[in-house]
Order: sequence, then structure tokens, then C-alpha cells
Amino acid sequence: MRMTPQVYTAHLPGGSAAVMDIRTGRGRWRHLNTTAAHLWKQLADGITLDQALDDLTDRFVRQGADRDIVRADLEILAGQLRDTGLLDARISPTASLITPEVRPPLPTDTPLRGADRIAGLLGIATALVLLRCAPIRVAVGAAGALGGIARPVATAEQADLFFHAVRRSGRFWPGRMACLEESLAAYFAAALRGRRVTWVMGARTAPAAAHAWIEADGEVIGQDLTDRLWPYAPALRV
Repeated sequence: MRMTPQVYTAHLPGGSAAVMDIRTGRGRWRHLNTTAAHLWKQLADGITLDQALDDLTDRFVRQGADRDIVRADLEILAGQLRDTGLLDARISPTASLITPEVRPPLPTDTPLRGADRIAGLLGIATALVLLRCAPIRVAVGAAGALGGIARPVATAEQADLFFHAVRRSGRFWPGRMACLEESLAAYFAAALRGRRVTWVMGARTAPAAAHAWIEADGEVIGQDLTDRLWPYAPALRV
């Protein structure tokens, strides 16, 4: 049986990376500089740690660095990855690096059908139960299982309405509805309406940040460009 990955990687501009570990709680992001990201990519590609360290050492030596110093520094880096538990995790293959167009949110007064309102409310309830009562890996697994059910792919216009229904309904929730809750709720709302969208978690650099959203028709849905600095590189697509 194929085991579900526990760690997902967003490859960022300039050669750095952000690693999302979903093994505990709501998950944790770790940002890697270019050297750490290069080592991490080799490990994700199935290269052994010793071979990856040898290859990276040779790379710096060819650039004129001292072999012993480089190797000692890389051993420290490997130890830091080991201390975080990342070397023991199941690593996901790299997500598609295609950056879709960003579609702005619908106006707040856009009318909704009753079925979309209900789907939005139920989507929020489902997302909140999963994210508040269980580790994030449970939500990822549930979304993945739901994604295996054959349904037509939503158009961007349909996804707009599902996301809008969630955002409208979320105003009545007394707690905080962050991007993770909102995007997962929209994913479930689309499923309740018999459609499929893509749930995405990713990261960016300069400044370092993480975000979650949905995509449909090759577009990022419902994002305010004045509120977020795009693009984000995907780590996980469901």
C-alpha cells in the first residue's frame, strides 16, 4: 500500500524552498535557504544522505571552497534537518510549479442561490470540525479521499460562487476564518454542489509567508491582490 506523504515542498524563486510538515497539529512550515533546499531536493529525489552530501561538497569545492570546511558545515545542516525529524518523513513529489492567473473576489453584494448558501455553510462546518478537532493530516486525507470521487470540474465562474458563499457565511462565524479554513470550506462546498476544484497550500519568500487557496479553470479563485503578495509557490495540490 502506498503511504501518504507527510512533508510537502514549495520550490521558491532563487533556489530556496519552503517545507510543510503535516505530521502534527495544524502543520508547520520551515523555510530553507538555497543550500538547504538543494540538499532537500536531492533527498526528495531518492538520493541517500551520504551521496547528497558528497555531491553538494564537490559542487562547492569546484567553486574554490575548502573541502573540510564545506563538509563540516553540511554535516551541521544535515543534523539540523535530522533534529526536526524531516529526514524520517515521507516526502511528496514536487507539486506543479505552474502559477495560474489570480482571479479577484466577487463583489460583496453578488446574489447567491439557496443551494450555494447551504453548501457554503456545510462546507464551513466540515472544514472547522476537521481543522479544529484533528491534526491537519486528517483534513488532507479527507480532502484527498473526496477528490477521488468522479465529479465534473468546476468552471472559474462556478468556483467564484462557491468561494463567495463560504466567505459570506463565514461572516457569521464568531471565530477566526483564516485562509486555511476558508479554502478548505470552499473545496467542500464545491463537492456538495457536485463539482471539483483544487485545494492548494503554498508559500512565498521575501517576505516569507504561507497561504491556502482554491483553483479552477487554471485560475486562483477569490484572492484580493491588494491583500496578498503573489505569486505563491504550491507545495500541496488536492
